[in-house]
Amino acid sequence: MRKIILNIIIIVGLAAAPVLGQQSANLAEETTLIFVRHAEKSEDGTNDPSLSKQGAERAKRLAELLMESHTITAIYTTGYKRTKETSSSIADSLNLSVFEYQLNNPDSLMSVIIQKHRGEDVLIVGHSNTTPQLVNLSLGESKYEKLDETDYSNIFIVKLSGNDKATVKRLIY
Repeated sequence: MRKIILNIIIIVGLAAAPVLGQQSANLAEETTLIFVRHAEKSEDGTNDPSLSKQGAERAKRLAELLMESHTITAIYTTGYKRTKETSSSIADSLNLSVFEYQLNNPDSLMSVIIQKHRGEDVLIVGHSNTTPQLVNLSLGESKYEKLDETDYSNIFIVKLSGNDKATVKRLIY
């Protein structure tokens, strides 16, 4: 009787192996795009201000939060000081270079990021108007509007599965 039970366990285990392997392959193809707006900026009268003290503290909290929950392999920001400074804590901690992006062709930008970083976790730092725009492009639908100018607390986590099905989770930090 024990031999029969052992044989059944072995057969079930062998039958399940291809399914488990397929699930692992699908998980490996899951791409996570993490979109945030830059942290609070100082009011210095210029078009390119640095982060305020509060913004620098928020950027550190963001880095801690994301490093606990994700394995960031790439970071993209616009060319402004505030986006670069928002990403600098996590970039420095992970020894990652930061790629600067332009928004003259947002569709192409998202296609390049998704293709180049398939199966990875990517942080994309933008602005109150561009962050929701890029989230919408990655989802393939217009779901989010421009963020309020006083709102610096949103994280949009878009997961793209191997079959290009997209889901989004919106967090407040």
